[in-house]
Amino acid sequence: MPGADRVQRVELTEPAAALLRRLAALHGPLMFHQSGGCCDGSAPMCYPRGEFRVGGQDVLLGVVDLDTPFWMSADQYAYWQHTHLTVDVVPGRGSGFSVEAPEGVRFLIRSRLLTEAELARLEDNPPLTTGADLEL
Repeated sequence: MPGADRVQRVELTEPAAALLRRLAALHGPLMFHQSGGCCDGSAPMCYPRGEFRVGGQDVLLGVVDLDTPFWMSADQYAYWQHTHLTVDVVPGRGSGFSVEAPEGVRFLIRSRLLTEAELARLEDNPPLTTGADLEL
């Protein structure tokens, strides 16, 4: 568990965490990936862990509820590196690729700029850019 003074780059709202727990009970361990590309644009996609292969151009932003890794493409991270991301859930239909799609809801990102103090603390803990064989 991160310490109280550790800055998190990504978190879940309580409704998103509750949905994630329900989905994990159905699908097993999960992961998030945010590409900023096709389908739902910059909506975070939630997959059964191992169904989506991360590679050397993906950045591990953090681990959220249930030890769920949250990955982002390096290109997207280049734009969002100064932001704190909060995963929320709202009514509506998301991508057919994300496991919440049949539930009639979709995950989305709310963001804010990191403060100067948070950025300074994050310099000591940069996100992990990894090869495809890192397992979480």
